[in-house]
Amino acid sequence: MANFSEEINSKFPNDKVKAFLNIIYTANWINSKQNAFFKPFGLSPQQYNILRILRGAKLPLKVQTIKERMIERSPNVTRLMDKLIDKQLIERIACPNDRRVVHISITDQGLELLKTIDTHDDQHDFLNNLTETEGTQLSNLLDKIRSV
Repeated sequence: MANFSEEINSKFPNDKVKAFLNIIYTANWINSKQNAFFKPFGLSPQQYNILRILRGAKLPLKVQTIKERMIERSPNVTRLMDKLIDKQLIERIACPNDRRVVHISITDQGLELLKTIDTHDDQHDFLNNLTETEGTQLSNLLDKIRSV
């Protein structure tokens, strides 16, 4: 098992600082893994997140609702959606009652792509190092960090 201190060849003033920097380092490592995983599908992790949100909603959603549900909040959600529209994975639906409101819906092609992605079990291989109990513990600790 790789030790964070050894990987970056560094010492830390205390374990809280080490944990903080390890979280950032690990988040970047996971992000690199995700980018590599989604690349063959022509998606970014953020685009996948949009598709996943729309699939789960089962109904068209307002752009603002999608922004609020995203794991990684991004100021360029409109650009991400434009790319998904170009790939025919989602579509815009104008609201008949209010022209300022636009709903977004996942297409059949988008649903098929998600099914294909779901069959690739290697998306979260790095989590195989954790037991279910450890996964729960890690999730609880991360929640605790954000409860400030």
